[in-house]
Amino acid sequence: MKDRILAGDRAALAKAITLVESRRADHQAEARALLTALMPHTGRADRVGVTGVPGVGKSTVIEALGLHLTGLGRKVAVLAVDPTSQRSGGSILGDKTRMAQLSVDPQAFIRPSPSSGTLGGVARKTRETMLLCEAAGYDVIIVETVGVGQSETVVAEMVDIFVALMLPNAGDELQGIKKGLLELADMIVVNKADIDKQAAERAARIYRDALHILEPASPYWSPPVLTASGLEGAGVADMWSTIEAHKAALSPTGERAARRAEQQVRWMQSLIDDALGTAFRNHPAVKAALPALEHAVAEGRTPASVAADEAISLFQH
Repeated sequence: MKDRILAGDRAALAKAITLVESRRADHQAEARALLTALMPHTGRADRVGVTGVPGVGKSTVIEALGLHLTGLGRKVAVLAVDPTSQRSGGSILGDKTRMAQLSVDPQAFIRPSPSSGTLGGVARKTRETMLLCEAAGYDVIIVETVGVGQSETVVAEMVDIFVALMLPNAGDELQGIKKGLLELADMIVVNKADIDKQAAERAARIYRDALHILEPASPYWSPPVLTASGLEGAGVADMWSTIEAHKAALSPTGERAARRAEQQVRWMQSLIDDALGTAFRNHPAVKAALPALEHAVAEGRTPASVAADEAISLFQH
């Protein structure tokens, strides 16, 4: 499978992604071996994260940007994470229908993945999928978040540049916006400028003023605020020029490489945390005692800290 992926075989890539998403132990072992073999061929792509509230037009903007990039001769992979139902575990996986033109572009690859209930709605294996796409020759990876919960933080920790899409009604939007999102964003784009250009420009000014109050995350980059229309494709070329300018500003200083290195270490730490959590919950003694401990905590008979210590003590012995 390795050689087929390196040759850009789309069917092999899709199969490999399914493999890394599988929870079966034998599939996981096979996926780890494949990723290890492919690692020397990864890391060359530009990684772009895109977030925004539902209805801001993420899919429309991403499709317009993707078509612009394939027109420039770039190979684009879109990793779009769909919300998973907490009740049924099912998800819509509708991004291929929302990006109809891009999905049939031979230079593009769209992979909708269910979030599987993980923090921030980001697919559990998005990082591995990113590596597989890079090995297959895709030189721009766009990760779309569901735009809810903590997804912004999770995606920001796996990309080179983080783009926040905003609606033109900035007056109301700014009231409820999380300061954390402005701190995470490397670029803000006010979308749907085609509906009301003046409102979009007014919103852009408000966001610029808000960003002036915050200290930039990098001394070499001040997040710009652009306006665009994903529907009409206006402003998309400027978006890509800004993404390239960000790379040109941070690469020579070593900050881009340092950011990636830090992301890799955090990824390893999160995998350790996940594995330990699973091992803890599956420990026979913990499994047997947990229902009674949870019941005692729920009824207020036992402090949560005491119950947690007791469960951890059972795990350690």
